[in-house]
Amino acid sequence: MASYLNTSANHPYIPSTDSERAEMLGVIGVDSLDDLLGDIPLEHRHPALNLAHGLSEQELSTLFGSIAAQNASPSNRYLSFLGAGAYQHYIPSTVRSILQRGEFVTAYTPYQPEAAQGTLQVGFEFQTVICQLTGMEVANAGMYDGPTAFAEACLMAARVTRRTKVGVLTSADRRLSETFFAYSKHQGIQLVEIAPDANDIPDDIACIGIQSPNFFGGIEDVERLTKLAHENGALSVVHVNPTSLGMFKAPGEYDVDIVTAEGQPFGVPMAFGGPYVGLFACKKAHIRQMPGRIIGRTTDTNGRTGYALTLQTREQHIRRERATSNICTSTQLIGLMVTVYAATLGKQGIKEVAGLCYQKAHYAASKIDKLDGYSVKSNGTFFHEFVVKCPTSPASINSALLDQKIIGGLDISDRSDNGMLVCVTETSSKDDIDRFVSALSQIVAAL
Repeated sequence: MASYLNTSANHPYIPSTDSERAEMLGVIGVDSLDDLLGDIPLEHRHPALNLAHGLSEQELSTLFGSIAAQNASPSNRYLSFLGAGAYQHYIPSTVRSILQRGEFVTAYTPYQPEAAQGTLQVGFEFQTVICQLTGMEVANAGMYDGPTAFAEACLMAARVTRRTKVGVLTSADRRLSETFFAYSKHQGIQLVEIAPDANDIPDDIACIGIQSPNFFGGIEDVERLTKLAHENGALSVVHVNPTSLGMFKAPGEYDVDIVTAEGQPFGVPMAFGGPYVGLFACKKAHIRQMPGRIIGRTTDTNGRTGYALTLQTREQHIRRERATSNICTSTQLIGLMVTVYAATLGKQGIKEVAGLCYQKAHYAASKIDKLDGYSVKSNGTFFHEFVVKCPTSPASINSALLDQKIIGGLDISDRSDNGMLVCVTETSSKDDIDRFVSALSQIVAAL
């Protein structure tokens, strides 16, 4: 038990006893805690805390409600057309209802299968859903989030190919390449930028990292880029929006090697940025280099179905030199949200959500493109995000939109001249879109 507690990331906090504290002070060579803190002036050791008087549960709830009401968010009756990585989707009531069941909430870590069959089964089903969605052969039980999953995929490609350069398309979200840089900074792996229309790549790169839909909402030619990678002995790593897979071909159909995604659009609230869950799937040939955990299904000695961790590649479980990652925090509760969401909607429901996102986004784009001073910048097919060139700075337009309780798109002036990245999902009604378009028109008229 002592060994288990020392290696678990979630062991309980046990305070020291008086005798234990005395023993530690003795080893240090002081007689009391005050002696240990002798370098700290006495007046600063125990400062007076000017805390407010205690509140009842009702008073506290009212206070928190008033603070939350100051947020500009869809839950506070704001219309939102902001995406760029976190998306407003309708979440069926089944997700929260099942999430709160004790079988899942209490058995958080899946290390002890005899106490965590509910969590393990959900992880297994989660892996199945991700494989079906991406068209890949194997998936792990979840990563921290989308960008870290992408970074781990690039590192995995470097291990598989034994190369030390990673190519990422210039059309990708910079947060993906920045996260990879943070992961690879001390591993001697170099980041190389590649244009989406490139016809040749360096012959010593480990992979081409592709985001599709890309940061600007457009669909990349994944098939061509994957062939280009393979012709040069590199792997194809594709980062997707899982909702878009209800409409577009799965990456597995293009012979992609590794697929990653941010799982938030699948039943996870935006929640001011997290916690989220990263999706990670690959070809079976590369399974030994996959980071994270894989949950398998088996039978016990009585022939009953059971679930257990069958692949754990972090350094707590295997020799450090053979570890492929150090993913420590279990994302099973967030993975449960994704699994329940997918099961509730089913294949047809996911297709309908994707179709609504696509149709509403294109309706909004067509309306905005007709406004004086605005133009939609699209280089081909896009899913539910698109870039609008504004007549003035997007920051000033967004400020004016907030006065009308509308959250505008992301200001991407640093990547596109007066560019605003607008997102539309199935949660936006025709009236919502028309109101947004009208507000944009009024703002330019007032300039």
